[in-house]
Amino acid sequence: MTALQIVTFFVRRWQLETTFEEARRHLGLETQRQWSALAIARTTPILLGVFSSVTLLANTLVCNGTLPMRQAAWYTRTIPTFSDALAAVRAHWWRAIGLATSRRERDMIKVPRNVFRRLHEAACYAA
Repeated sequence: MTALQIVTFFVRRWQLETTFEEARRHLGLETQRQWSALAIARTTPILLGVFSSVTLLANTLVCNGTLPMRQAAWYTRTIPTFSDALAAVRAHWWRAIGLATSRRERDMIKVPRNVFRRLHEAACYAA
């Protein structure tokens, strides 16, 4: 094989490995706790389907060609991760279904909007 073919195959394989790593980290792939081999055989394809569904949903949610990404002060990313996609999908569905709130004034605790946004973001990124 030529050097270009080897690099091309490596790049393709790397994308696949990244998919499995993200599915392990965020969806629990390979850490199922079932007792039968059949249950495990059913769970893995479903988890990969969830991974694909989240990826496709996040792709449709992208506005202006970018997906909102969390940034650390010491590390700037340019490409969103599956964690970013999962958070965007969670945020979308939570907005769509509406967060249940109390209708009675005495049951409410008023939280500043910026605190609520931070809590909401933390919940979207929770594992």
